[in-house]
Amino acid sequence: MVCIAAFIILAILGVFVALISIFKPRVGKAYLKAMKKAWGCLWKKVRLQKCETGFKDDVKNTLLSRVMLKHPKWVKPLSIIIEIVSVIIVVVAVWALLTAIKSLLALWALGSCNVTKPSACSLGAEVCSIDESEPTNPIEATGRWFTEWGEIFEAIPDKFKNYDANDYLFNYIDVNHTEFESLPTAVDIFDPGCTVCMASYRNQKNAGFFDSYNVRLVPFAIQDADGNYKFKHSEIIVRYMFAAEQIKSGASLSIIDHIFTGKNSQGKLYLEMFNGEARDDSGNDISYSREQAINKIESWLKDDGFDDDGIKELRKVVDYPEITDKINQNKQIVEEQLRVKGIPTMIYDGKRHTGLWEPTE
Repeated sequence: MVCIAAFIILAILGVFVALISIFKPRVGKAYLKAMKKAWGCLWKKVRLQKCETGFKDDVKNTLLSRVMLKHPKWVKPLSIIIEIVSVIIVVVAVWALLTAIKSLLALWALGSCNVTKPSACSLGAEVCSIDESEPTNPIEATGRWFTEWGEIFEAIPDKFKNYDANDYLFNYIDVNHTEFESLPTAVDIFDPGCTVCMASYRNQKNAGFFDSYNVRLVPFAIQDADGNYKFKHSEIIVRYMFAAEQIKSGASLSIIDHIFTGKNSQGKLYLEMFNGEARDDSGNDISYSREQAINKIESWLKDDGFDDDGIKELRKVVDYPEITDKINQNKQIVEEQLRVKGIPTMIYDGKRHTGLWEPTE
């Protein structure tokens, strides 16, 4: 292990030696000589051949030369320590290499270099991530590390898959209704509290995407492993959207259109008001409570044609088990069938697209 560890250390030091050798060529020559010996030893290890003991002894003698003269009794225990440290260096290097490979594969297959917590990966697409719970002990962490490999390999075939939006039995809301049935179908999965979803919705609306496809909006409230919702009022918004759609076709569109495109009388984005992010000039929280959020949604529906009896019926439907079933069914499709790690996620033209939607030039 000493020669392998020496090769790893020499490889890391290579950049610095290259700079130093510009001014001191002797250092570069000595480095190349040692690197050739280390590589020769490593190559023999790879081919399961016995490594030359001379290089290993050279390394040890170099490190222990002064100790041999002053404290001969320390040589044996220090030699053992060198062997142990060499093993640790090799293990850490192999682990780092595997982690780097895993992160790159995850980024390619899942869109995020961090499988468990996509929000921690700055290299992925701009999304509202669906994070899983972090391991709480080394045993869970080790198990999770191997599980992530499984998720990556399961997702790799998806990169070459032809997606058909009609294959996924989502509970959805039609944007265009029957007059656009002849157009190609597009599925748009979004969270009503997600700022990236808001930006995508605005881009799609301004670019005429809703006029080019038979769009099915899929409301999806992101939850963590403990069942808590990522955004403050997403769950109640999704419930009201499904309930309103069940009573009056197309009514739910006014809800999401107000949240994603509108502002209140104080100029605050409705998205901020629902998410608990709105502040007045003094920094005081002026966001909606749950009751205020419900009142605002109902006021929009009244403007859209709901009378008092319709609102009473709506309040009953919101709590129906079938609404909960719709939410759970969408969650199962998004997280288990599609293995989505972040939204917005769209399916159209045979492809799956995750992240901020922007019009192509």
